[in-house]
Amino acid sequence: MDCEEAVYSNDYYDFIMEYTMPGFGTPVSSCVQKIDASYDVAYLPRAGSLSLNIQNYNYTSIPKCYTLMDESALEASGILRIQNQPTLSLKGQGVLIGFLDTGIDYLNPVFRNSDGSTRITAIWDQTDRSGIPPEGFLYGTEYMDTSINEALQAGNPRDVVPVTDPEGHGTFMASVAAGSQIREEEFIGAAPYARIAMVKLKPAKQYLREFYFIPEDAEAYQENDIMAGLAYLDQLAKRVRMPLVICFGLGSNMGSHTGVSHLSTMLNNITLRSGRVAVTAVGNEGNERHHYFGQMENGQEYQNVEISVSEGVEGFSAELWARAPQRFVIEIISPTGERMPSDYILSGGREFRFLFEDTRVTVDYRITGILNGAQVIYMRFEHPSQGLWNIRVFPEVELASIFNMWLPVEELSTGEVFFVRSNPDTTITVPSTAIVPIAVGAYDVRDNSIYLRSGRGFTSNGWIKPDLVAPGVGVFGAGLNNQFTTRDGTSVAAAITAGAVALMLEWGIVRGNYTAITSIEIKNVLIRGAARDSKRTYPDQSFGWGRLDLYQAFEDFRIR
Repeated sequence: MDCEEAVYSNDYYDFIMEYTMPGFGTPVSSCVQKIDASYDVAYLPRAGSLSLNIQNYNYTSIPKCYTLMDESALEASGILRIQNQPTLSLKGQGVLIGFLDTGIDYLNPVFRNSDGSTRITAIWDQTDRSGIPPEGFLYGTEYMDTSINEALQAGNPRDVVPVTDPEGHGTFMASVAAGSQIREEEFIGAAPYARIAMVKLKPAKQYLREFYFIPEDAEAYQENDIMAGLAYLDQLAKRVRMPLVICFGLGSNMGSHTGVSHLSTMLNNITLRSGRVAVTAVGNEGNERHHYFGQMENGQEYQNVEISVSEGVEGFSAELWARAPQRFVIEIISPTGERMPSDYILSGGREFRFLFEDTRVTVDYRITGILNGAQVIYMRFEHPSQGLWNIRVFPEVELASIFNMWLPVEELSTGEVFFVRSNPDTTITVPSTAIVPIAVGAYDVRDNSIYLRSGRGFTSNGWIKPDLVAPGVGVFGAGLNNQFTTRDGTSVAAAITAGAVALMLEWGIVRGNYTAITSIEIKNVLIRGAARDSKRTYPDQSFGWGRLDLYQAFEDFRIR
């Protein structure tokens, strides 16, 4: 079997295998991509396999799909003052900033040193099958700085290093976090001397896009490819012996929002070590009406959840999550009043066809995770008719009273689907719910107001997220064809914060002032230095602990 072919082919299912959960129907394959000590990815031929649904496979083993969290920032964040402070003069020297994104335009001057050489340490292009993959990986092509410099000197650079970034998002993110100074554009990145590593993510396979009803033009990336990218960035930082900042500008609504997803766990494990920090965008779901909070009164028979579905929606999924020992059952009522009765199954599910709507609905009940034992009820609606769909939620045990429901993020939806009585809180996306990484929301520096779409906290189990907010409206950065442009979104705010963290790592580890500094300590310093308004109570569900102010964070170091 050609394992590289299995990675790319739509004729193979991808499954995430977690070693902390032995058994549980984990598929076995001769093609396995090792991620780390806890996770592998198995590739299984679709021919002869069970059809892809939650009933046949573990909820956690089927890769979730993630998308990009976007659409005079440095001064507002206190970064320019740190760059220009004569004694400190921090620019990110000796620090590696890693991105998992759409690629990078390595030809852009914003990624070059003054002598014209590249500031990019490495690119792993998961979409490129022409070269040699990184050591330990089955697919893609790795390009180190020697190859990139060779390309920069060549008459046709793309013949040497064919990496591109047609969408431009990865290029923009890397420029904001670590772009070189371009005086004629009055531009400089947050950490203009930092080294850059880019993982150009492979687009999600077609079978997963169909399973999750993802629009054809949407940017979507598989959880297992992202996990492989994280492992690569960690290994690369070890090879080049540099502290690493991971800038994570992707998100999804799938999961419990308690920080226990595969990606969340992996980010936690990497960033618990000294010299490893991850900055995550909290997503742009704050105003999209994709979260429902349910709380039942004593004796209440059920709670009715209304989902509005517009015309032309190809399909959608919804997830209900409840913390142990709570358990619920659901009943689904179509817009014409046809009923899918409640039928509790501890683990497993059923399929139901609504006659008058010509809609197929699959409902699956699962208890997930060894540590938390949470219940998830996964609902998949295929060809739903327009109108109001009612989900009646019944408590199955006496203690059952609180649950949360989420719909897919806006960017991965085929049409307008929302909760009629939505809740704007707990709209931060996965994996920004992870406890160790720095979760960043976005605000507008013109009036210090929150970016309307910025995800709101807290996590569904009460952790304080976002940790803080950074500029995310009208941020200036590198676009396509060596042009500059502006973008909005929480991933932009994450890029600015990642650059700020690189300056702290330079001061602490590279310059030897605090060589054992950890992600949690950096997060706490940024929180203590955050700018706060006297009329607001903190922590705030939109602003977290306040607005990023790197200069004040260093003031805190000085005072200590």
